[in-house]
Amino acid sequence: MINNVSKPQEDSYIRCFSFLRERIKHRLRTEYNLAKDPVPELDTLNLTDDSHLSAFIKREHLSDEDTILLLLALVTHLAPGFLSDIISDVFPNGGEFPEFGGVKGKQHRGILPTGETALFVLFGSHYQQRLRGMNLIYGDSILFRKNMLCLGAVPKGEPPMSGKLLIDEEYLARLTTGKVLKPKLSEDFPASIIETGLEWSDLILNPKTLAEIKEIEVWLQYNQILMRDWGMKAKIKPGFRVMFHGLPGTGKTLTASLLGKYTGRDVYRVDLSMVVSKYIGETEKSLSRLFDKAADKDWILFFDEADSVFGKRTNVRDAHDKYANQEVSYLLQRIEAHSGLVILASNFKSNIDTAFTRRFQSLVEFDMPSYNERLQLWKNNLPEVIALDSDVNLEDIARKYAVSGASIVNIIHYTCLKTLASNQSLIKRADLMEGIKKEYQKEGKTLNV
Repeated sequence: MINNVSKPQEDSYIRCFSFLRERIKHRLRTEYNLAKDPVPELDTLNLTDDSHLSAFIKREHLSDEDTILLLLALVTHLAPGFLSDIISDVFPNGGEFPEFGGVKGKQHRGILPTGETALFVLFGSHYQQRLRGMNLIYGDSILFRKNMLCLGAVPKGEPPMSGKLLIDEEYLARLTTGKVLKPKLSEDFPASIIETGLEWSDLILNPKTLAEIKEIEVWLQYNQILMRDWGMKAKIKPGFRVMFHGLPGTGKTLTASLLGKYTGRDVYRVDLSMVVSKYIGETEKSLSRLFDKAADKDWILFFDEADSVFGKRTNVRDAHDKYANQEVSYLLQRIEAHSGLVILASNFKSNIDTAFTRRFQSLVEFDMPSYNERLQLWKNNLPEVIALDSDVNLEDIARKYAVSGASIVNIIHYTCLKTLASNQSLIKRADLMEGIKKEYQKEGKTLNV
């Protein structure tokens, strides 16, 4: 039994890989005139169990061809010698089989399947059928269309079909363990997941901003019904594009995190410093990898400090300006084609070119909190386990000091640490004022006590 795999899961793999083995053997024997056995049919698999593999095949409504492609990409991860053993079994004396494709890995000792392997297993040497197979790989197959499978890169001049048949790591984890593997920040994926332990009640915004956030929630909840059940897919652009604009600390990132938390979606903050490259063409490649990974994942993409990319364009003075404009156009194109929620955040709306803002369905302004909102933020964020000194007047502090929600949290954090360090039983006004002074200094302001 496979380690850490339940008996039903293992049985499902064994049935599927046994079918794949017989299907490959049949293809080899037929193509090389060794025998004319009946074609093993997929419907003999009896995919009625609830294993990760069976459930996935049924949920995605995979065709017979898609299922064989999936099994071929998956099998060497669980049975490294699978393809080598089949070749040895059918051809014990060895030989050259270029039609079969396959490559040796640098560390993997067995045969790794390629696009050529997939074409051979599915269609043998029938050219017309192989052309149909190439269409599958180039997007007709749901597995390639959703980037569950892809072909690896090949050296310049080599046929694209000689690239390795690769399965996305996230889908590999889901099919083998049932766990959802979340991508991590890297050069190939310039984004990191953001989460929050806070609730909607912790986000204090003015009624107008809250109403606009509610509109985004409505889209997240009903978009699939609108597109699929109401037949609006051909009439409405996919996805939803929003711009959050407002001073730092006014709740833009927290709002994005809460939207994900309450709609069951992962929120990925895109690191634009990793996306934008000084090398021509690299920015587009980085963006392409990001959006390809995010396709059909139901993620929320959050581009912070978007004005660094979507700032007002200037006249083209040199090649750098020309390619910078091309990069922006490419990013906008990918954002408009993306089927999920994309949020761009900027400190100042005026920094963003109006040609871009017109493309967004919603522009949400995050104002600095008013007196009432500041007072609520102070009350919400102060710890309940310690009291305020008698000379601390929160109403007075909220009225006098116009600071953001993030600054209020910073002030409270500083004050609590000071209180603990000095072993005080009450939160002192002097410590609060020192925290306020530090926040003012960060912004280059002078505090008038």
